[in-house]
Amino acid sequence: MPERFEVGLPDGVRLNVEVTGPADAPVTAVLLHGWTLDGRAWHRQVDALTATPVGPAVRVVTYDARGHGRSSCMALPTATLAQLGDDLAAVIDAVAPTGPVVLVGHSMGGMTIMEYAHRHPAHFAARTAGLVFVSTTAEGHTHTVYGLSPRIARLIRLAETTGAGVLARCGSWRAPRALLNALQPSIRWMLFGDRCEPSDIRLVTSAVARASLRSIGGFRASIGTQHRLETLAALAHLPAAALVGDRDRLTPPPCAESIAAALPATELTVCPGAGHMLMMERPDEVNAALTGVLHRVLTAPQRGVTPAGTGV
Repeated sequence: MPERFEVGLPDGVRLNVEVTGPADAPVTAVLLHGWTLDGRAWHRQVDALTATPVGPAVRVVTYDARGHGRSSCMALPTATLAQLGDDLAAVIDAVAPTGPVVLVGHSMGGMTIMEYAHRHPAHFAARTAGLVFVSTTAEGHTHTVYGLSPRIARLIRLAETTGAGVLARCGSWRAPRALLNALQPSIRWMLFGDRCEPSDIRLVTSAVARASLRSIGGFRASIGTQHRLETLAALAHLPAAALVGDRDRLTPPPCAESIAAALPATELTVCPGAGHMLMMERPDEVNAALTGVLHRVLTAPQRGVTPAGTGV
């Protein structure tokens, strides 16, 4: 069973954190969820890492981003990717103060990793040994057309950003579960590809129901405008993997292709028929990519990894 506790942040926000695996493991994997989701999205990866030969050598950390899941809500000005990058540095300091860390990010979680690398380069360089990017982008909404024509996509984006501004002002309220249940067909169309399990739809709906309306609306602006390809280009020495579904309506294949171009040693995997929720839709592919990066980190010559406080 995972160990659950909270990490307090300087602005008073408290993050829900779950840790599985031995405290003295030689490497820690930190798994970051996407926008409106929570740490439960990674349950198949956590199960796989604790059941495979690499498992005993890995400590697995998941946490709910501010305003998501069981973590507390926050002031609207802190609903930004920049703040999430700062939060990630704080979580690493708190739960993995020494030793190498492999960072795994889905969608907004991947963008959080890039922001952490951009804002805390010395801290990132001292601690990070590998990267896995799942259904994410380094170019904001540049490639997001929702699988539709560009003209219709522009109209949807206008409606989405306008609605996000309204939701951001709704504070810590949460969407009624009955409304979300009614929207499940839309959730299924937007987030999943050719096939998905009913339990995955229920989990996603449950996660959205836990997210505050302030976080659902507030993070939209920085997600749409972030550009971090230059930051990624400086990380080309790290073992890395990038995965995307060819039916992903939010972060389509060009997003992963640009990440792979910035990180030439990255193993790029395009999953036919899959949508945005790859860790649920294609757990075997995601698990294989994650295990591959962990294996490369565990078998690489030892490098000097300094305590987390160094270089903050």
